[in-house]
Amino acid sequence: MLPQEIIRRKRNGGSLEAADIARFVRGLSDGSISEGQVAAFAMAIWFSGMSRDETVALTLAMRDSGDTLDWSSIARPIVDKHSTGGVGDNVSLMLAPIVAACGLAVPMISGRGLGHTGGTLDKLESIPGYDIQPSAALFRKTVDEVGCAIIGQTANLAPADKRLYAIRDVTATVDSVPLITASILSKKLAAGLQSLVLDVKVGNGSFMSDAGEAEVLARSLVDVANGAGVRTSALLTDMNQPLADAAGNALEIWNCLAFLKGDKRGTRLETVVMAFAAEMLVAAGAAVDPPAGEALARGALENGAALERFAGMVHALGGPADFVDRPGQYLVPAPVILPVEAESDGFLQSCRTRDLGMSVIALGGGRTHPSDQIDHRVGFSALKPLGTPIAKGEPFAFVHAADENAAVRARQEIRSLYVIADIQPETRAPVLSRIT
Repeated sequence: MLPQEIIRRKRNGGSLEAADIARFVRGLSDGSISEGQVAAFAMAIWFSGMSRDETVALTLAMRDSGDTLDWSSIARPIVDKHSTGGVGDNVSLMLAPIVAACGLAVPMISGRGLGHTGGTLDKLESIPGYDIQPSAALFRKTVDEVGCAIIGQTANLAPADKRLYAIRDVTATVDSVPLITASILSKKLAAGLQSLVLDVKVGNGSFMSDAGEAEVLARSLVDVANGAGVRTSALLTDMNQPLADAAGNALEIWNCLAFLKGDKRGTRLETVVMAFAAEMLVAAGAAVDPPAGEALARGALENGAALERFAGMVHALGGPADFVDRPGQYLVPAPVILPVEAESDGFLQSCRTRDLGMSVIALGGGRTHPSDQIDHRVGFSALKPLGTPIAKGEPFAFVHAADENAAVRARQEIRSLYVIADIQPETRAPVLSRIT
């Protein structure tokens, strides 16, 4: 079928055959289909949607547009996790070494910051020498010997998605559930996974503030991934406040080390990390149920095995051998650190989380243009959770900035993002629901 006929059928609400979708994706990859045709195809999907079978076909065709990884030489289960993004969401940094210490293999392909959300790769680049684009041989060796490796997407992994996403980005077709689903899963399936767990964020600090819309996306992702042969589940998690008590690249690495050393017990972050660790261990057959999975994960955390895996991953990918023991030697602090004091007594009532993420970018901790250089030192630390009682003059956060003027501006900004009220708010659990 000609490309224009495929577009016309989808525009008119018809269903596409898997062979036609595969043919269109091949043209997308080799450039034989024009940018205008790709844009029209994306817009037709945006208006008409896709069935589960069509979305599976699109996902598999995009997966097969480039290299696919083969982990058959590794005896351990191959697992991964993906998050739709949030503020202070550094779960992957702890989760990968925890489940690796429990016997799983985690070849995690991560991304940079997108919009107001922080990127796992940007955080890891705070560590001197850490190579986010290692050779295929080093990537495989690290996963085999350490159990986990967090790296960036290679040029040959789902290249059709790269071209389609660039066109979607400038044609107002990013927010299509079938296209989001195929974009996320094509890269994950190309990584050769046996099971996958998805973190779909909901709230004012996520890309989806509506719980119903987030559940639709989660169900699409789970249905399509399972339809493509990868055992997958999703957890909907709350993003109405920063997940960690830090937001910013090096600060979130500090937070990761504190977590792996056992210093974040009882936090919302711990609840989310343990929930995903349990989910991954059950999906891989390493635990019979979530409580058993959580017990295994806690054991790996408490006996230091997870911290050892993180140290091993950092060193294997070019970072310092003693990074975990002497992080202060390598993580450069910001020149100016200011407390953010409460201006009244009360309780931390609410937070404009997305704007807090944008404040990190304004400090230099993210990009407004692709070529921007990130200042890994800047951000916010010691962020208190919502519901915390606070006295006038007591700090509820600290600003880390490159200079005094930036620090003062950020301090005023973060004060405006939090509401302090007389009545303690009800706070919801960080894990909202599970989709299978």
